[in-house]
Order: sequence, then C-alpha cells, then structure tokens
Amino acid sequence: MEELDLTTREGRFKHFGSVDPVEGTKPIEKELMVDLQSSKKDFLFEVDSVGINNLSYPVVIGDFQSVGNFELATSLRKNEKGINMSRILESLETQNDGGVRLDFGTLETVLGTLRDRMDQESAEVTADGKWYFAKQSPHTQLSGMAHADVKYSLEIGESGTTRKQLGMTAMVTTLCPCSKGISEYSAHNQRGYVKVLLDIDPEKELPDDHREQLYEVLEINASSQLYPILKRTDEKMVTERAYENPRFVEDLIRLIAYDLVELDWVKGFELECRNEESIHQHDAFSRMRYQK
Repeated sequence: MEELDLTTREGRFKHFGSVDPVEGTKPIEKELMVDLQSSKKDFLFEVDSVGINNLSYPVVIGDFQSVGNFELATSLRKNEKGINMSRILESLETQNDGGVRLDFGTLETVLGTLRDRMDQESAEVTADGKWYFAKQSPHTQLSGMAHADVKYSLEIGESGTTRKQLGMTAMVTTLCPCSKGISEYSAHNQRGYVKVLLDIDPEKELPDDHREQLYEVLEINASSQLYPILKRTDEKMVTERAYENPRFVEDLIRLIAYDLVELDWVKGFELECRNEESIHQHDAFSRMRYQK
C-alpha cells in the first residue's frame, strides 16, 4: 500500500479517497470534439421555448443596482437537436455594465443578439427584480428607501415584438369598511398586496416614468400607503387616511382597474389584490382580467 505524506494536500486528498486521473482517449481540442447539440435530422417536433431560468444576475433598475432573476429562451427548429446554452449568457453579458439595465430597450438588444447567435426565429426573456426608490413621509418629508417588485417580459420574432409585458407587485394598507361600520372605536386593517401584469401597446411609446406611474396607481387607490420612515405626526396622517378610505379587496381592484384603463400605453392587464387578514387565519383576494 502506498505510503501517503499527509503533510501535503495531495496526500491528504488520496487519504480521503481521491485517485489519480486516468489517461483519456477522447480529444481535448474543441474542433475535434463531438458536437451533439448541432446534430441535424428529423427530431419530430419544433420546440417553442428552450433555454435557462432561475438565473440570478445583477441588474440596474432606475437609479439603483439590484438583483434580477432571469429566464431566457429561443425557439428550436424540428431538424435541430438542441441549442448552445452558453450563448445565452454570452448575449446577456454584452449588456452588463455594472449590471444589466432592466428596461425594454436593453432587453430587446439582448434578444436581438441572442436570436442572431442562435440563428433562431424567436427569442424571449422574463426578468424579475426589486425596484428601489426614495419616498418621503407624508408630514415630516423624511426620505427613505421604498421598494416594489417589477417584472419585464419580452418576446421578439421575425415580424417584430410578439409579447411586451410589465408587471409590478406593491404593498398597501387596507382598512375594512364592514369593521368600521359596526365597531364603536376602531376598524381592523392589514397589509395588502397588489399584483398586476400589463400588456403594453406596441404602438404606443412607453413613458420614461412608467414605473412611477404604475406604482402610483396601485397605491393611491388603497386605504393608505406604506412608507419606509414614519415619525409620530406621519403615523397620525397614515392611520387617519386609512380610516377615511375603507376598502374591500373588491373596491380596491375596481378602483385600480379604472386608472389602468385610462393609461393609453396599456392594452390589457391581469390584476390581483390580496389582503393578509388581521382577524382571520386566511387571506382575502380579488382577481380580474381586462383587454381594451
């Protein structure tokens, strides 16, 4: 049995079971390696989407760097076995400058590069990230960092853009109208979540402040807003505003829908409002779809 020198890393590795590499017979030069993904014959079906997801990648949303979660894919022809997955990351890297700027213009550039490098008819991307922005308290005007979750989804084909969607999830305060109507002293309230996915009209130009416009619509219709910093005078304003504006989830979704319909760059939407009930063990929700 081989005497091992445990004072060396190699000796310790072998002591714990590592073995020497075997002499291989397959080529190590790329040009000589088998390329199964590029095989061409009848593979029975076209594939709508093939690619990668759950990719964590730095992004820039507005003025701040954040972390994005990406799904990127292309189509695949019937006579092709597979795609070259490494080209997906290579295409994303072309737009990395301290993070990929999360907007439709940048994502369209990524998809154009990806489609060309893959030589496919279509390419698509969906990216989620947390958008940070400064928000002032209502009375003392103290500024702190607020946030909302945003989603950008885009698909391009030979004829141009085939899907363009913007999503956002924002937190709000809701106060129960029924509780206010029956209680002598107070009314129960809770944190609510408003989630929307917009179909963007490709014929309209998306405004630079589209995130701000959408966020305002989601929170202004609630009983009250959430703030990163609240002093005593701010808290008084927030709680009194909630009491003055009671909202069922049914009320909230209808008020938000009205404002969304009035945005000329919105073609349609899916909308959900959900309350984490403070006097129940369950949540309450309302959901709707609308197309102009």
